[in-house]
Amino acid sequence: MKAIQIERYTKELQAQVVNIPVPEITEDQVLIKVKVAAVNPLEILNITGAVKLIQDYKMPLTLGNELTGVIEKIGSNVKGFSIGEAVYSRLPIEQIGAFAEYVAVNVDAIWPLPKHLTFATGAAVPLTGLTAYQGLHEELEAKAGQTLFIPGGSGSFGQMAIPLAKEMGLTVIVSGNPEAKERSLALGADKYINYKEENYWEILEPVDFVIDTLGAEEFEHELSIIKPGGRLLSLKAGPNKQFAVSKKFPKWKQALFGVAGAKLDKKAKEKGIEYRFMFVRSDGKQLKAVSDLVEKKQIIPAIDPTEFRLEDINKALAHMATGHPKGKVLLRIGE
Repeated sequence: MKAIQIERYTKELQAQVVNIPVPEITEDQVLIKVKVAAVNPLEILNITGAVKLIQDYKMPLTLGNELTGVIEKIGSNVKGFSIGEAVYSRLPIEQIGAFAEYVAVNVDAIWPLPKHLTFATGAAVPLTGLTAYQGLHEELEAKAGQTLFIPGGSGSFGQMAIPLAKEMGLTVIVSGNPEAKERSLALGADKYINYKEENYWEILEPVDFVIDTLGAEEFEHELSIIKPGGRLLSLKAGPNKQFAVSKKFPKWKQALFGVAGAKLDKKAKEKGIEYRFMFVRSDGKQLKAVSDLVEKKQIIPAIDPTEFRLEDINKALAHMATGHPKGKVLLRIGE
């Protein structure tokens, strides 16, 4: 089968098409014929090795974290799924490989594709949906009546985080580009700030939570609008000791992450705020909860109109990284 691989970590956003055997499945796995895979910023971290302290991969590595597809084979212990069924998944962190014609996946990482979604639109749900779900429920432990601000929340993450937060009873404020305003408000955002016209740190009343999608350069602005006792959850600024402890990393790695995140922790603590970092994991049960909301609200994520095939992987990576895509960038593999 064809697959997209790297042979080593590299700063060059380059991968290659190779021919490798179709994977064998265990009794707890299904074999999925991949239809569409999403190209995410996470791919850059996988290629460069920026997250190798969180997950170090054996080489060569088949890339790709998120997919839609059809079940071709089922392991002997698998219940509740059938051959020919359309499914989607955020693949397990330790066993990625969505950029391939086939992938073997543990059954606890998949869920049926919602009926109103296509293989293309469905590929834009699992990673951001699970990130939002885990962030809101596990990291922020948010409750109805609290207020959440998402700077830069007009993109793929916001498409899932806004409706999930509203379903939990939160007040949701988002900043982003003017083009995404109507879509964000339609998803349920209570207030939208056009970053080209207003600075959120100059106009917002203190909020309970911020989910950072922009990185360390926004850290102090974000801290300035959080109530004492609140939390700042970052998807980009970098891990800290709390993250390493929560992942049950060995003591040496906890110490290393403690040093790496010390500056961020100190700045947050000075304002009475807790800093957290997260790295989304696969979870079929949580993907069911995400799917239930996606179906209830009939959410259809925005996808970028540029079409890429496996052979176009390097163009797709460049477009995702620097091309200002108008939604999730997709690799159409078996469509």
